[in-house]
Amino acid sequence: MQKTIQNSKKIVIKIGSSTITSEDGTIDKEFIKNLAPQIKSLMDSGKRVILVSSGARIAGVSTIGKWSRKEDINYKQALCAIGQVELMDSYRKIFGEYGLHIAQVLLTKEDFESTSRTLNIRNTLFTLLDEGVVPIINENDTVCVEEIKIGDNDLMAARTSELWGGDLLIILSDIVGIYDKSPTENKDAKLIEIVNDPYDLEKNISIGKNSSFGTGGIATKIKAAKIVTPYGTSLIVARGKQKNIILDLSEGKEKGTLFLGK
Repeated sequence: MQKTIQNSKKIVIKIGSSTITSEDGTIDKEFIKNLAPQIKSLMDSGKRVILVSSGARIAGVSTIGKWSRKEDINYKQALCAIGQVELMDSYRKIFGEYGLHIAQVLLTKEDFESTSRTLNIRNTLFTLLDEGVVPIINENDTVCVEEIKIGDNDLMAARTSELWGGDLLIILSDIVGIYDKSPTENKDAKLIEIVNDPYDLEKNISIGKNSSFGTGGIATKIKAAKIVTPYGTSLIVARGKQKNIILDLSEGKEKGTLFLGK
């Protein structure tokens, strides 16, 4: 894992909702304050970084609390529209303290199915990265209905990495990595540190019923690995809330699960 990060020049980092959110349901600005210098360090070492960030709807709820229990799809999409502003403002202010400029890119599944759109996306991303700007990608939830569901940004990050030709996708989640069975239900669960074939892994692990381990979170991470690894792109799943997690992974100080690109 250490060599994988060190040898990767094009890195996509996906930030899950549980990672970007504080216990009180607001944007975890301390996390962003810890993330920004890590991104700066990666860029200073010659790497290019794209972020895929969840958290828009949650940020919207924390802004307009009276809508917190609204389950109507129109309210969900409206909360995402409000939350995107709050989320990007937090990234902009904190990353700016480290001399980093950000850019927001909102995409849909349809964007990846159109040749002209994918060409435009690639051109925009390459232009931003050439100028040292950090693109932050999210699902355009205000126009999408199906995509407002747990784990979808794992797939968005995988598609982004595929389109960009990334060397490495890092998924920062609420779990240390992928276990052979649910660690919340089995004390003897073992962390799987290296995965050579996501299809074999899917056949040989037991997905539990509790927490994100059983809500589709693990399933989408494996699906993301199926998307990127055939292109030679490796994927790492690690615990996002762990301080300095990206740099510690690159120095071999922390563990996670590494899907090896073929």
